[in-house]
Amino acid sequence: MLGWELPPHNSGGLGIACYQLCKALSKKDLAIEFVLPYKADHGIDFMDITAAHPQGVTEVIRSGIAYDSYKYVLEDGSEEYLDIYAQQQLYEHAVAKLVEETDYDIVHAHDWLTFRAALRAKEAKGCPIILHVHSVEADRAANDNGGNPLVREIEAISMHVADRVIAVSEHTKRTIHREYGVPLDKIEVVHNSIDIDTMVPLDDNNSYRYLSSLKAQGWRVVTNIGRLTVQKGLPNLLQAAAKVIAKHPKTMFLIVGSGEQYYELLTLAAELGIGKNVIFTGFQRGKQWRDAYGIADLFVMPSVSEPFGLTPLEAVGYGTPSLVSFQSGVSEVLKNCLKVDFWDIDEMANQITAVVQNDALRDVLHANAYREYEKLSWEAASDQIEQLYNRHLEGVAV
Repeated sequence: MLGWELPPHNSGGLGIACYQLCKALSKKDLAIEFVLPYKADHGIDFMDITAAHPQGVTEVIRSGIAYDSYKYVLEDGSEEYLDIYAQQQLYEHAVAKLVEETDYDIVHAHDWLTFRAALRAKEAKGCPIILHVHSVEADRAANDNGGNPLVREIEAISMHVADRVIAVSEHTKRTIHREYGVPLDKIEVVHNSIDIDTMVPLDDNNSYRYLSSLKAQGWRVVTNIGRLTVQKGLPNLLQAAAKVIAKHPKTMFLIVGSGEQYYELLTLAAELGIGKNVIFTGFQRGKQWRDAYGIADLFVMPSVSEPFGLTPLEAVGYGTPSLVSFQSGVSEVLKNCLKVDFWDIDEMANQITAVVQNDALRDVLHANAYREYEKLSWEAASDQIEQLYNRHLEGVAV
């Protein structure tokens, strides 16, 4: 298994999905070696974890798991700066050396950062490679001219060479076919899920005391959690927020996350005159992250293009109904949630307003969604993938 991150050293949902999928697969008597581009203690005992290129590093600034430039501080005190593309190349060459020493039955790689390494493994050993697509460059660029041409080239070549491609949703399957012409019958949809048993429960002392105080005075809270990047559609959410606040002034918007759009969104909130109704927390983990769900009356994921999107499922687990864009994979799984086109600011505002003005609607939405949530597990996804492994190992055409 080739991956770019695992909890707790993850920057987003990719690491969580990899962790939960591997945990489910490990129950099927599969020996998994998960190969990462960095060395860290993950506290994981259900699979072997290998650092693809162990280095004499004493400190990492902005870490190898972030989609950004970062700095290695080496044992001799020297410093080395690498961007994400250089790190991807180092990982590729390190995996190539690794596969010379070990035989694998299947190589399963997650997203473009590991795809070239998977091709190296196939070239060296001839083993089947399965590429697991959690997002494509057109998603990450919000369809802005298709995104980075280097990344697009890696994705296109890799998916055509791969033995099989896994997409996390029908939405992603259609995107892969549209962007790269990969035959639809080569792409298998395996929806992400959630491991309910790993959800740490809320306690009675919410971290957002200011918002708790406001709620006691009749205010309502709308939360978004995710990267502050063009893919996530947050400018549209703020435009809709202005309309919601005009109708229901006692509404606060809690924006949790970090990213390149931070200052742009901060400025937009000020220009819209809603600065006092919007709180930007930055990136959060642990209790502050859980409490951001728990304090909310509605969770909104307005993504321009979201291959899957775990956050609405997490919101349901923490007591909050969701509004998601039709342009998301999770909308294929979670039926009991509000849905809107990401570009329809007026309808987004109308649906948010309906919830913040009607506690009964909020509670019914959550109760129905929670019944779906209770049935979710990674077992079905791991069953699909195990069957896929077996078909390739038996040499059966798929």
